[in-house]
This record gives sequence, structure tokens and C-alpha cells, in this order.
Amino acid sequence: MSTNTPGEDVPVRRIDRLLAFMSLGLLVLSILSFFAIMIASASGADMASGVWPLVGVLVYIAPIVAFAMMLAVLIMSFVRRSRANRGG
Repeated sequence: MSTNTPGEDVPVRRIDRLLAFMSLGLLVLSILSFFAIMIASASGADMASGVWPLVGVLVYIAPIVAFAMMLAVLIMSFVRRSRANRGG
């Protein structure tokens, strides 16, 4: 039998909040980079030089890293809730 009342939630830790906001930031950065590439290529910018190759790679890598961060947050919260429900 659990000692917690049904309405009582497990507090959110700082690392959970940090990972969630970093994940959201990476997704927003990826979307902005995608639109920047679309606008720059439509205006005739040289996409092979400058910062554009980095921006192009960011569009592919950032959503994967953001998904991994959100998955880590979910796993950590599920483990923390199961430990709290077990009482130890």
C-alpha cells in the first residue's frame, strides 16, 4: 500500500526542467534553421560556403538530439514515479 495520497505529485527536478527546455530550444533552432535555408536558397545565397553547411547539418542533427533528450526526461520521470509509488 502506498503512503502517498493520490493527488500528490513527485517534484520536478532541475535536470528534468533543463533537459526539457534544451530539447524545446533545439527543436525551435532546427525549425528556424530550416526556414533560413529556404529563404537563403530562394534568394540565391552560396550554400557551400560560410556558415550554411553548419546550418544544414543542424537541421538534421538537432531534432534527433532533442528527441533523445525528451526520451531521457520521460524515462527518468517514469523511474522516479515508480520508485515513489513503491515507497523507496
